[in-house]
Amino acid sequence: MKDQDLIRNFAIIAHVDHGKSTLSDRLLEITHTIAKDKLQEQFLDQNVISRQRGITIKLAPVRMHYTLHPTTYILNLIDTPGHVDFSYEVSRTLAACEGAVLLVDATQGIQAQTVAHFQVAKKLGLTMIPVLNKIDMPNAETKLIKKELVDLGFEESEILSISAKTGENVEKLLEKIVEKIPPPQGKPDAPLRALIFDAVYDEYRGVIAYVRVVDGEIKKGEKIEFFQNKAKADATEVGIFTPFLKSSEKLSTGEIGYIVGSIKDIRQARVGDTIVHANVKTEPLSGYQLPQSMVFFGLYPKDSDKFVDLREALGKLTLNDTSLTYSEEYSAYLGSGFRVGFLGLLHADIVKERLEKEYELDLLLTMPQVLYEYRGEDIYEPYMFIEIFTPAEHVGSIMTVAQGKKGHLIDIKYHEAYAVLSYEMPYSMFIRGLSAEVKSATAGYGSIDYTLTDYKKANMVKLEIQINGTPIDVLSELVYKDEGIYVARSKAEKLKKSLDRQQFKQIIQAVINGNIVAREEISPYRKDVTAKLYGGDVTRKNKLLDKQKKGKKKMVTTGKVQLSQSALFSMISDGK
Repeated sequence: MKDQDLIRNFAIIAHVDHGKSTLSDRLLEITHTIAKDKLQEQFLDQNVISRQRGITIKLAPVRMHYTLHPTTYILNLIDTPGHVDFSYEVSRTLAACEGAVLLVDATQGIQAQTVAHFQVAKKLGLTMIPVLNKIDMPNAETKLIKKELVDLGFEESEILSISAKTGENVEKLLEKIVEKIPPPQGKPDAPLRALIFDAVYDEYRGVIAYVRVVDGEIKKGEKIEFFQNKAKADATEVGIFTPFLKSSEKLSTGEIGYIVGSIKDIRQARVGDTIVHANVKTEPLSGYQLPQSMVFFGLYPKDSDKFVDLREALGKLTLNDTSLTYSEEYSAYLGSGFRVGFLGLLHADIVKERLEKEYELDLLLTMPQVLYEYRGEDIYEPYMFIEIFTPAEHVGSIMTVAQGKKGHLIDIKYHEAYAVLSYEMPYSMFIRGLSAEVKSATAGYGSIDYTLTDYKKANMVKLEIQINGTPIDVLSELVYKDEGIYVARSKAEKLKKSLDRQQFKQIIQAVINGNIVAREEISPYRKDVTAKLYGGDVTRKNKLLDKQKKGKKKMVTTGKVQLSQSALFSMISDGK
């Protein structure tokens, strides 16, 4: 038996909170990879925020050894995120595997992300093991959810029921992984070809590329080349994940491990690229594109003195998150900041939390915008094909939500206990609360999956907010023409409630195409300039009051608009 015949490379596919991380913990425990007394909950989620939120953000590979009849096998597991923002992480994982565990919560059933990732795995030809988790829960609907899996294409006899929490039947799952998932195919005697499925930056060692060796082998000290950009480097270290980095002399065909390549620029270790031996001619592996930032925020330090600190912090984060992009921008009201691109709203929220906790920065995000294209005088916006999974009784509510989000219905499919509604919809609807409205309309049971399709012409106008004739740049945005007046009035009314009164009148105006479409006014404080007068001629009081009126009239045009952070935050954080 060849060494690679003893290898099983697999991933866990599941929706958020269906038990991926807990199952990973049980696998580590049963295979004695991590001692039980050292096994903290969600062990593979080394990212602190992952553990706090109970979701997987960053994939973490691990090698386990499992003995069966009495052969010892090498199991390489890559745990994967389940949230829609991190679908690209899943695609990387699956490209490095031969099989996957399809994990479904017995209390919630099949969700959108589960099906989406299942379809990707099928296209890649991966062997699937259907698993029903949380059977220990009192509200588990095992029979019903099994029917959903059968509806998806599995035989009922191949569905394994487990409890990752208690460990029930997890040993049987390990046996199935060994028996059903095929060993990796590859040519040990061929030139080296290793697929980069992730990369991280280490301050002392430089870039660490996470790889799947498809053909050949790589030894410590050998000269390597990154195929796409032709960058050459020395493999100063190679090794495996335990899940911590453990160096070894070589990585062979079929193995998952890491290569330290003595390079300082993570952009040279492009995800999807092929690592080959330097000066050896060979064909690259089929890779995949880098994820593209689709949601953009202005990101500003509340303390302007922290601008340099923010720039350094963003620079450090991008070393390990190539999907994060940023460039400097300036606001008349917030000062120097950055335009930062994210995969989605959760990605933005997580990055903001990391900046605040890890770098002790107090930050303000402006209103999100999607990535528009400008073609001459026309504006084009990104569209998506979106599938909404919902219990059948909530189909009507979902259709109402989708109609309000400019969705065009393509198809409705009814299954055993749920329905799938397919829509074409502007991607901007995500930043307008689509996910929250779907959850609300389905009592929390609805879920979403989407793929970006193309750009379409959008009938949009520029909405500008002014206070006393001064444009407030961070409150201006593109809006749909048919919603322009409604949004303008809403913004003006909210700003009136948010602004503090001043010693001068504040006039709030919403302007579209040079026309004022909404107006609000905040009266000034009135100082009693006659308080020190006792008796006397009434004309003296009137003169003081007239003088006060003239001064205030002048302040309307010359008084500095005081736009507080709290007022800005209330406007920016308010959903449309």
